[in-house]
Amino acid sequence: MKKTLHLFGLTGGIASGKSTVADLLRREGVPVLDADKLGHQVLERDGEAYKPVVEVFGADILTESGAIDRQKLGQKVFDDEAARKKLEAITHPAISRLAKRGLELIEERGATLAFYEAALLVETGIYKGLEGLVVVTCSLENQLKRVMARDGLSREAAAARIASQYPLEEKLAVADFTISNDGDFDSVINEALQVLNTIRTGMESADWEGLT
Repeated sequence: MKKTLHLFGLTGGIASGKSTVADLLRREGVPVLDADKLGHQVLERDGEAYKPVVEVFGADILTESGAIDRQKLGQKVFDDEAARKKLEAITHPAISRLAKRGLELIEERGATLAFYEAALLVETGIYKGLEGLVVVTCSLENQLKRVMARDGLSREAAAARIASQYPLEEKLAVADFTISNDGDFDSVINEALQVLNTIRTGMESADWEGLT
């Protein structure tokens, strides 16, 4: 039996340009679930992870209004692997449940193709349950420049952020498709459209079984 909804992953290193590709996919009519936005939602005051995160990391991560200050929370876990794992143990299941509900809604609307955009698809092993994986790449130098410009960080701090994720080579090793973001905007868009067309063409095949 053919699947109703085909779900692909979209990932890449920090500041690699996966959000640019995600925006293109949406313009092409393809739903994209953004794991980062889901992460924000589960940490909101009415979110599933709000109470357990405050219980574990303390009230000092809250703003005066009682919301979780993501920057303060990030400072507690960035250089502390044990703390980061505690946070992930709370937030990842909550994000997964929210993503599942989102995908159910997407399928109810009749979509046959969707993407799940997340920075840690490879690190968490989630990519193994998807039909295929698209990795957006760029050079380390471009990555550094973009992180520095976007987040106002020093070169050393930007390098530390990049080093906190899996090396790009490990993501490329399990990629079904790659999109280079080292060229101009038009070249990125053209590559992304080629990948999307290849996936859509494959799905139209009578014997399509996915890529994984």
